[in-house]
Amino acid sequence: MVRRRVGTSLYAGFLFTVLGLVAWASGQPFVFPSLGPSAFILAFDRRGERTRTYRIVGSHLIGGVVGLASYSILAAGISITTTTGAFSPDGLRLAASGILSIVVTSWAMIATDTNHAPACATTLIVSLGLLSTPLQVAIIVVSVVVLIEVHSVVLYVFEQLVGDTHPVFRNKS
Repeated sequence: MVRRRVGTSLYAGFLFTVLGLVAWASGQPFVFPSLGPSAFILAFDRRGERTRTYRIVGSHLIGGVVGLASYSILAAGISITTTTGAFSPDGLRLAASGILSIVVTSWAMIATDTNHAPACATTLIVSLGLLSTPLQVAIIVVSVVVLIEVHSVVLYVFEQLVGDTHPVFRNKS
């Protein structure tokens, strides 16, 4: 189990490092909070149902688009990073934007079989005004695609070198 914990941790860190370098080199937000859980899922369950490309990319795309629509309709121009005050109209608008984005994103992920929980964080990041421009939403989606592609390349190289996509870990009872 120690080997799996170390391997998963280092691999998730590697996947996130690639995007950290892209963010650093470009000056654009290629790293954001919901990308960490996606990297962890890829590192932990490298061949599982949860790592299907359409699920991860599709869910973050849904989250970004729904978050942007919710923000644009209900909370444009305000952000959760500022204190809105108790019972303020801006606070209510942000809360409504977040609620709407979670409801619609959850429904859309279930309807399209793209269930990937980190996308609910993506929709909140956008709908609460943290990354809420069309360019930033596009960068979110591109970041997820880059994450998936790096993961695919690593699995391919590992399979060529070792003959399998990842080591098999046994549970010791």
